[in-house]
Amino acid sequence: VNMLDAFEAAPDDITQLIFTSGTTGEPKGVMHTANTLFANIIPYAERLNLNENDVILMASPMAHQTGFMYGLMMPIELKAKVILQDVWDVKTGISLINEYGVTFTMASTPFLNDLSIAVTEQHDSVASLKTFLCAGAPIPGPLVQKARQNLGVKVISAWGMTECGAVTMTHISDDDERSYNTDGIALPGVDIKVVDRNGIEKARNESGRLMIRTCSNFGGYLKRPHLNDTDTDDWFDTGDIAYQDDQGYIRICGRKKDVIIRGGENIPVAEIESLLYQHPNIAVVALVAYEDERLGERACAIVKLKNADQTLTLAEISDFLKKHDLAVQYIPERLEIWDEIPTTPSGKIQKFKLRELLKTHLAIAQ
Repeated sequence: VNMLDAFEAAPDDITQLIFTSGTTGEPKGVMHTANTLFANIIPYAERLNLNENDVILMASPMAHQTGFMYGLMMPIELKAKVILQDVWDVKTGISLINEYGVTFTMASTPFLNDLSIAVTEQHDSVASLKTFLCAGAPIPGPLVQKARQNLGVKVISAWGMTECGAVTMTHISDDDERSYNTDGIALPGVDIKVVDRNGIEKARNESGRLMIRTCSNFGGYLKRPHLNDTDTDDWFDTGDIAYQDDQGYIRICGRKKDVIIRGGENIPVAEIESLLYQHPNIAVVALVAYEDERLGERACAIVKLKNADQTLTLAEISDFLKKHDLAVQYIPERLEIWDEIPTTPSGKIQKFKLRELLKTHLAIAQ
């Protein structure tokens, strides 16, 4: 006990070392202090109207920022009850929600979809659950509507990073469409700007590099200061492409490393994925680039079907996208149907692994 007393951490000492999820490349060790963590947790809870009377379900691992900040630290800050589910299983999740009167949970899109489908098929209820915060990928509109109808919950859209926690979030009072058309508006203590490749700020509704300046920004990457991407004015380059609408809400268009450039034209990856998620046969979809001698890159849709006995063709997804008014030049030129798509433990698709697997697959096919 005396030895522990000698190591008292100050508010600006590094208190957390957590690794990025590695969706676009090699994970990096993110260093946070008590100040940077609580600078996010407090406004996050306030935006969601959470307090000591709430019961939180957390199925995201503690080694992920979602689990650690909002499943461990936030309940302690709020003096609220938390239920930790170590392995996601939708039937167990429903049982826990009903047994403990869970009012709030945060997870990625597949978790919300699982819950909505299971409740409908089992004719069950999750009456206590008020709010489901969905982050990690754009939320398809039909999924929000289905969750509203099947679960009776308010779906909140949010965007954030291991490096700074949640940055933007919709309001409880917002119309449902804000949760599937946007990734939210900045939390208190966050500045946002969208810039071009030269750092010049773009007009509203024009996409560019998303830059943030926030009191919850991390203290740097462990032993990799050259990768910190924070300038002398404290603006952090998120690595995301986004635009900001007239009300200040942002929409993530994709990662810089995920951008597909076909013949000099950028393909709107996130928009196409969001449309394909509305297809009745598609459970998971990711759009990735593959090399092309003439155009530099082409787009491949990698899909996991909802049921093994279902089928899907490139012509069918092309017709589906055309019906949703997608420009012809943006329609994927290749379709791959896979049984499994690599994800992080929190459910986010690992695009860099997909690109590697697709490259190997195409090389073998030749």
